[in-house]
Amino acid sequence: MPRLIAVALAATLLALVPSLPTVQPNDNRIPAGRLRNGVLTLRLVVAMARWYPEAKDGPFTDVAAFSEEGHAPQVPGPLIRVPTGTTIEVSVRNALADSTIYWHGFTTKPAAANDSVAVPPGETRTIRFAAGQAGTYLYYATVGTINYDIREREQLTGALVIDEVGARTDDRIFVMDIWGEPKDSVTYPNALAINGRTWPYTERILATVGDSVRWRVINGTTRNHPMHLHGFYFRVDAHGTFLRDSVYASGQGRLAVTEDLSIGETMQMAWQPNRPGNWLFHCHITFHVVPDARLEPSPASAHAGHALDPRTHMAGLVLGIQVKPGRGWVEPARTAPRQLHLFVNEGPARHHAPRALGFVLQRGATPPAPDSVEIPGSVLVLTQDEPTDITVVNRLAEGTAIHWHGIELESFSDGVAGWSGRSGRDAHLAPVIAARDSFTARLTLPRSGTFMYHTHLDDLEQLTSGLYGAIVVLERGRRFDPSTDHVFVVGWDGPADPPRLVVNVDSASTPLELAAGVPHRFRFVNIGPAQRVIFAVRRDSTILTWRPLAKDGADLPAQTAVVGPARHRVAVGETFDAEFTPPGPGEYFLTMGAPAKQMGYKLRLIVR
Repeated sequence: MPRLIAVALAATLLALVPSLPTVQPNDNRIPAGRLRNGVLTLRLVVAMARWYPEAKDGPFTDVAAFSEEGHAPQVPGPLIRVPTGTTIEVSVRNALADSTIYWHGFTTKPAAANDSVAVPPGETRTIRFAAGQAGTYLYYATVGTINYDIREREQLTGALVIDEVGARTDDRIFVMDIWGEPKDSVTYPNALAINGRTWPYTERILATVGDSVRWRVINGTTRNHPMHLHGFYFRVDAHGTFLRDSVYASGQGRLAVTEDLSIGETMQMAWQPNRPGNWLFHCHITFHVVPDARLEPSPASAHAGHALDPRTHMAGLVLGIQVKPGRGWVEPARTAPRQLHLFVNEGPARHHAPRALGFVLQRGATPPAPDSVEIPGSVLVLTQDEPTDITVVNRLAEGTAIHWHGIELESFSDGVAGWSGRSGRDAHLAPVIAARDSFTARLTLPRSGTFMYHTHLDDLEQLTSGLYGAIVVLERGRRFDPSTDHVFVVGWDGPADPPRLVVNVDSASTPLELAAGVPHRFRFVNIGPAQRVIFAVRRDSTILTWRPLAKDGADLPAQTAVVGPARHRVAVGETFDAEFTPPGPGEYFLTMGAPAKQMGYKLRLIVR
């Protein structure tokens, strides 16, 4: 009887506790507030709400969230979108019971410094300001009782977009945010979301071949995110921060397949799909897209990376894109493709990684030995406009999948098992390359440049064990000359944190000899799971000069490809090419590392 009384009492008390409203994911299509006579009036509330970043009946967490007065709370916060010349009058009511909030971003753009307005519990603050310069910005609030050094609470973030008068407003806006909190000294549950949802519950982006796709991407988190588009180039039309935006003049936008967004940075991008199929747009930091990037990873997460189902082997900051063929679209003809065989091998462990995996290209008539390993994988030297079929032979005892990063190819060959290809009634989806099996990827090569290939399954283990390599695509009639063309591939030696960066692991101890007065092309590839890498050429403590040539395989605009300091930061998933002409004989150094993590590497350059 006492137990029944206790249960009844608990149920009664639970019924007396007011339930929290449910957060609605915000797709950033409908602006908030009331715009009349050039003035936008907006009433915002900050209150606790229940957020389901995955399924509607899945794991949840209670967060402080923005809502427009009288409406449901949203993550990200309500969209503020106005034309230039607008005056914005916004009020924020703090409905939290015990915490002061501090709002930021409600200032005329561009802004010289970050603003901060405190709103104590139960109070309201109102501010009125001119919108300012057109661009992509964000606003956010922080809660005074949260230690943001050990917890991530970034749901109080929203997009603030200012359009030129008369400009199109049918572009899409994507805001990234993260919730995270340490469970113990090892476990850090987190939810990484785009427009309020984490993969595979993020929105599916639908397009048709030939469409003009325009996006604004906003990093509302305290981590950096190199955002990568599979299968296509996009044009970067603007790259800014929540304080100011740098909109490029017509014709000056640069092409990329990966663009690194630092804390609070924004990007305007445009692209045009010319091939149908399923594609991805995702952060290229492995930890932001693996199964553990869920609010409550399942006990099977340790093995989920091997799974065929992309809903299992990925999570976090991922958008799925489905492109329809459109009327009159015909698959381009491919004639007499070049045939290559690439073997996925495992050899004896070496260095710090518990395993040694590698891609080895068959050279000649005899396949490489099963335990032969090259780290990084064999450099694939291909020719522009020459169709190339690469048969990947998996000699591992586990499955794998290969993504041809930056290559404009058919969707089925793109390398995301269970997603690449086409969905629907006539679904034809790329398989996992099973143990002791093979898969032929059909590559088209419409442009020359520096690219990469890497595993896209069980990413953390396979990538840090060596399953990555560089691709060099040359113009027709050109030959690869290793005396003047140099490839540097950065990866990780094992998954340990802090990581051990490795550069051209199997040849890193050998000094590189260069001819004085001769232009040399340096091709840099960063394919570690995380960490930006700074490359520089030095003589003693002096940084020399070089001429930037290309990013992600695409030539840089003329105004950017000018001689300057030989120092450049390359984010994960990016490639960068520069032309370096040694000024005279002597000893130089190519330094490579991530200074913030106290990691560095020096390669001697002997110039004769």
